[in-house]
Amino acid sequence: MAKAYFLPYFCTMFPEYDVIVVGAGHAGCEAAVGAANMGSKVLLATMNMNTIAQMSCNPAMGGVAKGQIVREIDALGGYSGIVTDHTMIQFRMLNKSKGPAMWSPRAQSDRMLFAAKWREMLEAHPNIDFWQEMITGILVKDGRCVGVQTGIGLEIKSKSVVLTNGTFLNGLIHIGEKQFGGGRAGERAATGITGQLVALGFEAGRMKTGTPPRVDGRSLDWDKMEVQDGDENPSKFSYTDTPKLQSQRPCHISYTNPEVHELLKTGFDKSPMFNGRIRGLGPRYCPSIEDKIDRFADRERHQLFVEPEGWNTVEIYVNGFSSSLPEDVQYKALRKIVGFENAKMFRPGYAIEYDFFPPTQLKINLETKLVDNLFFAGQINGTTGYEEAGSQGLMAGINAHLKVNEKDPFVLKRSEAYIGVLIDDLINKGTKEPYRMFTSRAEYRILLRQDNADLRLTPLVHKLGMHGLEERLEQVRIKEENVLKIQKIINKQSVLPEVYNPLLESKKSAVLTQKVKAFSILSRPHMGLEDMLSVDTELHAALSAFDKESLELAETTLKYAGYIQKEKETVEKMNRLEELVLHDDFDYHALQSLSSEAREKLTHIKPRTIGQASRISGVSPSDISVLLVTLGR
Repeated sequence: MAKAYFLPYFCTMFPEYDVIVVGAGHAGCEAAVGAANMGSKVLLATMNMNTIAQMSCNPAMGGVAKGQIVREIDALGGYSGIVTDHTMIQFRMLNKSKGPAMWSPRAQSDRMLFAAKWREMLEAHPNIDFWQEMITGILVKDGRCVGVQTGIGLEIKSKSVVLTNGTFLNGLIHIGEKQFGGGRAGERAATGITGQLVALGFEAGRMKTGTPPRVDGRSLDWDKMEVQDGDENPSKFSYTDTPKLQSQRPCHISYTNPEVHELLKTGFDKSPMFNGRIRGLGPRYCPSIEDKIDRFADRERHQLFVEPEGWNTVEIYVNGFSSSLPEDVQYKALRKIVGFENAKMFRPGYAIEYDFFPPTQLKINLETKLVDNLFFAGQINGTTGYEEAGSQGLMAGINAHLKVNEKDPFVLKRSEAYIGVLIDDLINKGTKEPYRMFTSRAEYRILLRQDNADLRLTPLVHKLGMHGLEERLEQVRIKEENVLKIQKIINKQSVLPEVYNPLLESKKSAVLTQKVKAFSILSRPHMGLEDMLSVDTELHAALSAFDKESLELAETTLKYAGYIQKEKETVEKMNRLEELVLHDDFDYHALQSLSSEAREKLTHIKPRTIGQASRISGVSPSDISVLLVTLGR
């Protein structure tokens, strides 16, 4: 029988799209939304319509720095915050014992509702179409991406393409000595794209990530574990009118122990991480349980967060027990954890290796340097985490729209958003391991708080032309006005010693001997506006008309005014370097005064500005001085 071949052909059932997004994970969904809300006609291509926005790992959004990113996505018109608010089962504001720059919102989500809500919102968008099939290649003409090719041979034309393939590019799953192709448990890997991109001149690498076993909550002894409840007055992520959480499900905490560790060690010789079968580098800040035991041999226990997967399921996620050891070893060790003595396992943990492309191959707008109108976002760029992926997707979608409409790219500065820090780090420094965002990565974190993302970013994206932000912009205006009014009242209002001295004594703060302004009390350490309102009926009455969000923002702005001003002055100095443009055809090799490493790095990365050049690893301050002299500065 003759062998059948599928020949590529242009299918007339499709229009020519402005943007095709490949992959419907967190990056892909936000990319589709970003481009569609800008006015582009978008096709979202996925191998499985039933796994759109799947939470492949933990059922949670936000966390330290990640929560700030979700707020920023929301302020920029993305949907991650809205979906999370509609589907969360618990909310906590992390780091409340620290300063406001460190406060980070985190929500436990209902995994099934989360994906369903995302799909519902995507399907409701008139600018988004869908296609279920593996994309095996991109169409390139004259150095420009003009569409995609599918597994059955269809050619779908577009003006730009955003690749958000997650862990699916040549994905390889490891459980002990077993290994099989897959992009996620139960789903096949994506093939074809890596080989084509390498042939086009792209550099590719391998990374790995992992996930823990899932267990049956009915088989756990919850009374033996520590309870971790949500906040008493839970907040939310979105600045829009999303529902407030009325009831919450608790999480729990347990710990490994020496017996667990010894059992896990019996499988180390069969671990793909230790026997060399996994070549990809894993996440430093979210290591597997076997990696933790090996690296921290002196520790007698490791904390585990026992997290429910949703409202109406008994499936439990064992956060902190990520493993690729043989399933029988995982099972025996699990049953030695306090509260897990009778645990039933739904499925074992596993590691997954996948292809990524070092992000130094990208321009500042996430477009590739080698192929015009081709954008990368998410784990294909070497990042880890839903939040990091979603933010890149949104920026790539917006910039794909701008590129095909011949408009300037939308770039967020490091002083404007954590998203700006993330993308700047990736394209200038690259990454040798899965990149995860931390507050410590941002040098201007006092400005980049979770409470002011809408003030920072919504006006920017509205000015860009994103649709449907008029109501949001009005809310920003009202919020700014309210904050100014609150600040004026606190700066003007006088307070009496007899009213405040009992409170000050309880806080071990110096008592008053005369009337002072309310601001002088608020500026004291360990003194908050809530404390003042609890004793001062006059101040309480003056501020009763304002919402909690505006009151907290005004308090932070007043209390940290000196630090905020200092940081703004530093930003202004750095912005002068951002205004000094370096063109793509700048010949760095002609500048012999530059170090050889600087010449190599600058030629490879092609920074847009002196400021960007200064952040490239291997480019020294003296190299920047040479560039400034060359530019006549």
